[in-house]
Amino acid sequence: MKLIKSLLFIFTLALSTIATAQEDKEDKRDDYLKVQDTTLGPPILLEEVIINPNQIKVDEAAKKRFLILQRRVYKVYPYAKTASERLTQLNKGMASLKTNKEKKKYFKITEKYITEEFEAQLKKLSRKDGQILVKLIHRQTGHTTFDLIKDLKSGFKAFVSNTTAKLFDINLKTEYDPMEVNEDYLIETILTRAFKNKRLIEQKSAFAIDYEQVSDHWIEKLSKPQQQKE
Repeated sequence: MKLIKSLLFIFTLALSTIATAQEDKEDKRDDYLKVQDTTLGPPILLEEVIINPNQIKVDEAAKKRFLILQRRVYKVYPYAKTASERLTQLNKGMASLKTNKEKKKYFKITEKYITEEFEAQLKKLSRKDGQILVKLIHRQTGHTTFDLIKDLKSGFKAFVSNTTAKLFDINLKTEYDPMEVNEDYLIETILTRAFKNKRLIEQKSAFAIDYEQVSDHWIEKLSKPQQQKE
């Protein structure tokens, strides 16, 4: 199982590179992207999503923030999806091997291939992209990036990696929890709609997510402050 999980180590290494290589100006550049960018795909009826608990109607600033989040999700989701697919492929390959030596050699070859395939692309992500990627890797694999490093290398390696990443606002222990975290709910909304309109290819999450239940929960939770004021 450790060897299966370890394939994702390339993604966690890339996240460390993201944290040290990207500057704040890149995140600021992303924040000022035109929301009419064609990469955003079909328009979204934002009125159906409660973003601000103190607002009944979504203002332009909230819409822009949502569209920027959507753009980031569109960008990094394929990496999390591919990571899960590569784990499945690695699992099949390992099952056909008998000795630890054969498995170690096979893993090294696979790791080299994954590195050459994705490292250059992942280096182009901003730290905010990296934050979302950490969440989506947990959604698609059921494991935090911290645990993946720990299983592959050691607890100390995981601690050092997480401490370094935190300096750049990336917590490798972050889990994906749309029922409790509002941003995760918005991400799940983006994914649900993207799967429905074929903007993204759906891959089931590693754990059950009832979107209707999650949505009802947030509608009720975020409507309470407004009801109290009235």
